[in-house]
Amino acid sequence: MTASPENIRLVVLDMAGTTVADDGLVERAFAAAAAELGVEPGSAEHTEHLAYVRATMGESKISVFRHLFGTEDRAQRANTAFEKAYGDLVDAGLIAPVPGAREAIEALAADGRSVVLTTGFARVTQDAILAALGWQDPSFPVSLTLCPADAGGRGRPYPDMVLEAFVRTKAAEGVSQIAVVGDTSYDVLSGVRAGAGLVAGVRTGAHGDEAFRAAGATHVLDSVADLPALLSGAR
Repeated sequence: MTASPENIRLVVLDMAGTTVADDGLVERAFAAAAAELGVEPGSAEHTEHLAYVRATMGESKISVFRHLFGTEDRAQRANTAFEKAYGDLVDAGLIAPVPGAREAIEALAADGRSVVLTTGFARVTQDAILAALGWQDPSFPVSLTLCPADAGGRGRPYPDMVLEAFVRTKAAEGVSQIAVVGDTSYDVLSGVRAGAGLVAGVRTGAHGDEAFRAAGATHVLDSVADLPALLSGAR
C-alpha cells in the first residue's frame, strides 16, 4: 500500500545513476573485466555480455559476473578487474553528483528524515565514490551507507539492503514509512519486496518509465532533486 509521502521517515537512495552521475563508467569498467576474462571487444560474446550488464544495472556486480562467467573463480577475477577499473575512473575525477542531489539529501535530512545511500558496488568502490564527492565528511547528513556485503551479501533485487537500513537506523516505525528511490528496475523491485511505502524510479540513469512501472514503482520522477517536494506534499 502506498504511504502518504509526508509520513516517510527513512529514505533509501541508490548511488550511481540516482545521486551520482557516472556517465557510463560502469560500461567502461566492464570492458576491463571482460578483457581480464579474454572476451574480445567487438565479438558477439562481448556484445551479449554488455547487453546483460545494461539490463541488470542496479544488481550486485558480483552476481552479474557469476551469471556471465560461470565459475566463482572467473567471477571473482572479473569483479576485481571491474572494481579496479571503476576506482581508477573515479580517481580520475570522472564522477559528480547528479544535479540537485546533494541539496535534496540536505533538504530531506533538514525535514527530520534519515537518508541511507546504497549501491551494488563493493565497499571499496563505494568508499572511493563517497570520498571523491566529499560525502564522507561528518557534516554530510547521511545516516548510513550500505553495499551488498553489509546486508549479508545479497544485493538488489533482493530487499536486504533496504531492510538493513530499516533495522540499523531505527528511523521508521514500520516499512511503510520507508521510501526507496533508484534509477533501475532492480532498485524499484528491492523497494517493493521490502514493503516500502513509496518506491520511485528516477529518469537520470539506466532504466525508464516502462521498466519502473512494470517493477511496481509508485512514482516516477525526473530526478532525485524532485524528491523533497514530493515528500513535503508540494507536488
